[in-house]
This record gives sequence, structure tokens and C-alpha cells, in this order.
Amino acid sequence: MKALRIIWRIFVGILAVIGAATVSLFTFLKVTKYYEISINVNESTIALFDERVELLRTCGAYSADSEFIDITHVQDMERADEIMKYFQLDTLYDAEAPTWEKALAIGRFIAFNIPHDNQKEWPEHVNAIGLWEYTKNVAPAFNCRLHSIMTFELLHAAGIKARYITCLPQDKNDPDCHVVNEVWLPETGQWVMLDTDMGGRYVTDTEGNLLSLRQMREKYIKGEKMLFYHGFEKGSSKMDHYYAYMAKNTYWFCCWGALGFYQEDYNSLPESSMRNRYYALIPEGFEPFHSRNYTITHDPDKFWK
Repeated sequence: MKALRIIWRIFVGILAVIGAATVSLFTFLKVTKYYEISINVNESTIALFDERVELLRTCGAYSADSEFIDITHVQDMERADEIMKYFQLDTLYDAEAPTWEKALAIGRFIAFNIPHDNQKEWPEHVNAIGLWEYTKNVAPAFNCRLHSIMTFELLHAAGIKARYITCLPQDKNDPDCHVVNEVWLPETGQWVMLDTDMGGRYVTDTEGNLLSLRQMREKYIKGEKMLFYHGFEKGSSKMDHYYAYMAKNTYWFCCWGALGFYQEDYNSLPESSMRNRYYALIPEGFEPFHSRNYTITHDPDKFWK
């Protein structure tokens, strides 16, 4: 009898542990589900969506001007070959694949390997290899600007024409901008947006046609729906944080006039003629509020050429 009582107590104890674990798992799943929703749907941001779109609709117009805009790409084949071999880029895509498939493969590689974070320590070397080694030796993640610089250098090494664009808000008291790449698709003769930060995204219209930053801004103003491909997966037009976030950050744009490796790596390349020109596309009547020495244009055809 004593042995049976001991066995019974053990059995009851096991059931209690299983029950507690089941409750904990259920609670965890509920919390996790709520947490995922809270990430994807930021109510305070979404509530500002209409206000942000109205700013785009009522801002000064774009217009042709006489400002000379010349955006060029500076290639270094030796450095391109070094990056290709270091990252084994040719294993990410088929050499005969269309440009967008190659760009998307590079985008996935970066987005899936490097999360978003506002790094506490700035990397010593702001170039593709230096940034990769930073994630392995210092911190595993970094912000959108570093994401875009790394993405640009890998695209540049693969022979894909790209440029990283700083996308800014109207409010000078808002310190939060966003940086993404635009990729040139020679097959269709267009720029398209590629964002490798925060899980990665690109954008299409409702028919599945890839969009550029310029086209995104126009669709916000016209009130036309877009599909945002989070994680480069199935597109969604559901209002979420990113949908509203980019409405804020398509008020004005800026970009280097020349782009190449080590673009913002001041430690590896202290002096560079690539940093002599910095262009800003702004609506008429708006004044840029950062300290850079901008060449300003109101002409989108020149800036996005």
C-alpha cells in the first residue's frame, strides 16, 4: 500500500507539471500572437496616416528647373571581385537570372541575416565586408542606413546599378528618416525600391508591377492602393506601421551625386571625390533642415533619371 501511495503521488505530480506547462505554453502563444500584432499594427502611427498623406497632397509643387543634376556610379572591379568572392554572391542567384531576381536574392541574404537595431557603437569600417564582420564580432544588427550601404555595395559588386536614397519627413522636429535602395532594371527601364531593413520589403501596385519611391509618393497622393511585400513574401495592402511610416518619409529625398565602394567609410577612405555632391529633391517652398551642403532641385525628372 505504501508503494502504491508513492506511485500515486508521483503520478499526480507529473500531471501537475504537465498542466502547468500547458497553461504556460497557452499563455506564451497568446502573448506571442498579441506581440506580433502589436509589431505589425502600430495604432498611433496608423492614426497619423491621413495627416501624413495630406501633407504630401498640400505641399509645394514639383517643377522643372535649371539645376544641373549628375548622378554617376564609380566602379572598382578589383574591390567588386573581392566582395563577390568574400560573400560568394554567385551562389545566391543564377548568373542568367533577370536583374530583379538577382537583386531580390541579395536583398533576402542581407534581410534574413541582419536584423534591425539602432546600434550603440558605430562600425569602424562602413563597407560591405566591414559591416558583415561587425555583425559577427561586435553586434548582430544595425540601422537602415548601414543596411542600405551594405546592400548597395553587394549590388554594385554584382554589376547591378543601384543607389541608396535617404527618405525624409516634413517635420524638422522628427529625427526619424529611412534609407532604402533603388535598383535599376534595364529589362524594363525603371527604378524600383528595395528595402532590406526590418525584415525586408518591396512594393508593387495592385497589379503586381514593381514601384519606385517616386511612384510610391504619387500613389499616396492619389489615394491608390499599394501592396507591400514584408519579408519579400506575399504582398498585402492592409494598413500597417510600414504603410504609414513611408507616407511620412516620402516628403523629400536626398542622394549622393556619385556612388561607389567605401562611400561613407571615412576610416578606410578619408578623402573621396565621390562625396563632393549631395542632391536633394524637395517641393517648392520647403527648406531642408539638415546641415549638409545640398544641391537642391524641384525637378523629379532630373533627380530620378
